[in-house]
Amino acid sequence: QLQACGGGLVQAGGSLTLSCVASGRTLSRYVTAWFRQAPGKEREFVAAVRWSAGTTLYTDSVKGRFTISRDNTKNTVYLRMNSLKPEDTAGYYCAAGPRIILSMTRVPSSYHYWGQGTEVTVSS
Repeated sequence: QLQACGGGLVQAGGSLTLSCVASGRTLSRYVTAWFRQAPGKEREFVAAVRWSAGTTLYTDSVKGRFTISRDNTKNTVYLRMNSLKPEDTAGYYCAAGPRIILSMTRVPSSYHYWGQGTEVTVSS
């Protein structure tokens, strides 16, 4: 089970940190990712981290502003979001899955486990 939290209302230019805690399973050997979905839009990939190697991947629109990281001891993955923009407004979902090849990292159907989502609203 994945539990996401940390969303909220923030002004443009502000920051938030999302957390995703895994219970009942360890995230080692998993790819863990954040996706987001705005009203009326498809779910889109935001960032991912390969747990064992620690390598990261970002969608272009958040590069340089968002940072994904993980804490092995807490079985938790974080998404630090800086310089937030109104277009970042969405529900943010964490996801995890084993044995996801690099080319499939951005595809939602690659992930077996999903958190319930946390809302991020950025006001202009």
